Amino acid sequence: MTEFNENPFASSHSLDANPFDDAAPAQDKTQARLEDLERRERELQRREQEINQRAEQIRAHGRKNWPPFFPLIYHSISDEIPEASRSLITRLYQLWLVLLATLVVNMIACIFFLIAGSTDGGKDLGGSIGYLLMIAPLSFLLWYRPIYNGYMKVRPLLAFVYPSAYLPAQEQALYYYLFFFFCGFHLLFSIYMIVGIPSTGSAGLIQTIQMYATGNWAAGVIGTIATVGWTVQGLGLAFYYRQIWNHHTAAGHTVDKAKEELATHGAKAYFTRG
Repeated sequence: MTEFNENPFASSHSLDANPFDDAAPAQDKTQARLEDLERRERELQRREQEINQRAEQIRAHGRKNWPPFFPLIYHSISDEIPEASRSLITRLYQLWLVLLATLVVNMIACIFFLIAGSTDGGKDLGGSIGYLLMIAPLSFLLWYRPIYNGYMKVRPLLAFVYPSAYLPAQEQALYYYLFFFFCGFHLLFSIYMIVGIPSTGSAGLIQTIQMYATGNWAAGVIGTIATVGWTVQGLGLAFYYRQIWNHHTAAGHTVDKAKEELATHGAKAYFTRG
């Protein structure tokens, strides 16, 4: 009966609405939606471009993407390292980049030492070039890469044996011991370079002070930069070395477990990784 009580001539529109009201709020909402759609479109285009670049990279070099100028291995912290450990590995990679820059500056400083008339300038320059050519790749392979593999999402050693399977993260003690051994040597080497003994290829403290004392300010300034670089990367690595050691102890890694992993899978799994 309620349907017969309704007024068939009643308007469904409210008479309270003013037809002369400003339509700007509605226009603002429309503009905001358009801007949001444009932003999403740009984001989709950016992602599509990244996907195309990755596809081209894989087509040309396979999964290998590092170093960028001549890919030899696959290196992607965001893809391979769990989120909880991502910041740690990122900091270690940044410290390795600081080491690389320091080796370059150290060589430049030794060139300036030679120009300034240093008695052992030739030996220092030769040593600094040798350090750049040897320490840069060896440090990456012998202490950075092992700890990168140690924190990886997929078990690298078993992934080599079962390449088609995605295996859950289970840390490998072997990688931790490789890191502790070679990174320990690198920390000692960093102290050696900070000191800056003449004729050793180091533009450290002793050499830098000598440059300032003889009035060779340009050589002294570059030597100071090199010394700061050695100090920063050395202290940074020492800090994370201790942090990783605590994690290694809490995880219960043992030498026997590392030996068992090496005997089971061999060293080939590490060198063919990536």
